[in-house]
Amino acid sequence: MTMHEQHHKQTPVKASSTGKRLLEYGLLYKKTIIVALLFLIIAVGAEVIGPLIAKQMIDQHVTSINKAWHYVAEGTAEAVPYQDKWLVREDKLADQQQSLGRASFEQKGLTFYLVDEGSSSEQGTKLTKEELYQFYKPEIKPIIRLALIYLALLAVSAIFVYSQRLLLQTAANRIVQKLRRDVYAHTQRLPVQYYDHFAAGQIVSRVTNDTEAIRELYVGVIANFSMGIVYVIGIYAAIFIMDVQLGLITLPLIPILILWIYIYRRYAAKYNRVLRAKLSEINANVNESIQGMSIIQAFRKEEAMKKEFDELNAYYFKYQNKMLSLNSLTSHNLLNVLRNIIYIVVIVLFFNNQFSAAITVGLLFAYVDYINRMFNPIVGIVNQLSNLEVARVSAERVFKLMDEPGLEVDEQHMPRYRGDVAFNDVTFAYKDDEYVLKNINFSAKQGETIALVGHTGSGKSSILNLLFRFYDIKQGSITIDGVDLREYSKQQVREHMGIVLQDPFLFTGTIASNVSLNNPAISRERVIKALKDVGAYDMFMSLPKGIDTEVIEKGSTLSAGQRQLISFARALAYDPAILILDEATASIDTETEAIIQAALDVLKRGRTTFVIAHRLSTIRAADQILVLDRGVIVERGNHDQLMEQRGKYYLMYQLQAGSPALTSS
Repeated sequence: MTMHEQHHKQTPVKASSTGKRLLEYGLLYKKTIIVALLFLIIAVGAEVIGPLIAKQMIDQHVTSINKAWHYVAEGTAEAVPYQDKWLVREDKLADQQQSLGRASFEQKGLTFYLVDEGSSSEQGTKLTKEELYQFYKPEIKPIIRLALIYLALLAVSAIFVYSQRLLLQTAANRIVQKLRRDVYAHTQRLPVQYYDHFAAGQIVSRVTNDTEAIRELYVGVIANFSMGIVYVIGIYAAIFIMDVQLGLITLPLIPILILWIYIYRRYAAKYNRVLRAKLSEINANVNESIQGMSIIQAFRKEEAMKKEFDELNAYYFKYQNKMLSLNSLTSHNLLNVLRNIIYIVVIVLFFNNQFSAAITVGLLFAYVDYINRMFNPIVGIVNQLSNLEVARVSAERVFKLMDEPGLEVDEQHMPRYRGDVAFNDVTFAYKDDEYVLKNINFSAKQGETIALVGHTGSGKSSILNLLFRFYDIKQGSITIDGVDLREYSKQQVREHMGIVLQDPFLFTGTIASNVSLNNPAISRERVIKALKDVGAYDMFMSLPKGIDTEVIEKGSTLSAGQRQLISFARALAYDPAILILDEATASIDTETEAIIQAALDVLKRGRTTFVIAHRLSTIRAADQILVLDRGVIVERGNHDQLMEQRGKYYLMYQLQAGSPALTSS
């Protein structure tokens, strides 16, 4: 291999974990993701403070009347007037203030009683609504202040959650855009032989469906997982700060959740691999059906194709049901069971006085609030497990495609070569030792036309595949202007080559864009000149929009002759030094063939032309005709010389011409 080829050959990607490679793509936008996570931490912090404020509202203000009270002198700070007496709550009594007696409140139904310590009356004095209000009145302002703080925290949390989701999902869309662009670019680097082993629908599925599943990983899975993890950590921290006992009771939830995720992924990964592979097969089947619809209907194969599709669809349905069962068994309903178990444990311990005296109504309220808040992100994580597995399996398939060795597209240009071609002792096999070409030797000078003839499988197309470097040889050499093809990159070699196929491929666009292939170097004037030179301009200008007439996929609205003329004009516009005509007139009617032949004469002028032709009448003017049989050149010469030899070419020509001597025999 030459130094130039080594420079352009892509080094196969070293095998690494799918997760690591997905992380590498994520790190491309790490700044945005880091800012999003900081916003998330702020949002969680604001939200986690909420139950603590609610706890303070309940314990310090709403249920504060249930604390011990002290009779104090008139004018004492924080004192509440009651029947010419003054009382202050025990936690508000300053050390230097003297207590004149203790009292407490008892509630029976909706009625409150004030009971003096040491009083003989067990029931105490009943309070009127106005008297009771005097004890609650000092708490109204603090409650309103705390409520406003609570609302402000909710607003802060909402703003930062929105900003975090916007940033994270924007980054996710950019990541997947980059990934999809990389996958598509790699499909352009893959050699032609790669596409010989895969249906188009399977590759399309990887570029579209699988990358879309990966998008869901970044947009949905990572967003929910990151939010869930931060929320759980924040809430656990808050619970432990409030009360260690409650934190320890809640702690077993984490290993249960980890075990749950492990079991789910173990089965889901297996099912999703089958589902993604089968979806590719379904896409390939649909693509093949659409491409061959005319043949299917002509040969009445509709039922057979429907049966084949139904089998694939039924298999896919079977595994979809397995995934559905798995998702149902591990759904968020199981989380509700775990949450209720935690509630029962806490309630039982509370009523059995297993907790310390520090456990208050406000603390229990905050704890229940925290558990509810924690389970929401956990439910989000659980609901994303199926998407996680789909994305992971899809990523494996995408990265497997990207790991296929290919060639970087070379943007370097080279001067237009003359086009002197020589095959020197070329032997080639597509598979191992199954040689399709054996010791091929011939040369072609600039401006000459070389015709390749022979029965199907004789090696005609293989010669042109090697010349175009769709495949590389291991024995012998192919030179252009005396330089081995392998000294150039494949793109450089093809830059000055043109090809016209038997069934030319047209892209969605217009007639003009199909001639120029949207190459900015090819002006509209050059397109018009090419169409005029091949005798097609007037034909296309008779259409309603002229050469701006729209062409749908594969040009199915145009006739075979019109499609062929567009491909001739395309080759002429690119002005190749070497022109390859692969059975370019095989499917053309006799009337159109006259136009095509005139176009060919213009097209071949001054170029080295290689022609594969089944109609031997079209190559009579060739400078050199090579007759191949099972990969070997058995005859060579011009038409007259080969006819004089009365060998294989003579027999083929006579057979096509309908010679009476041959047909009668």
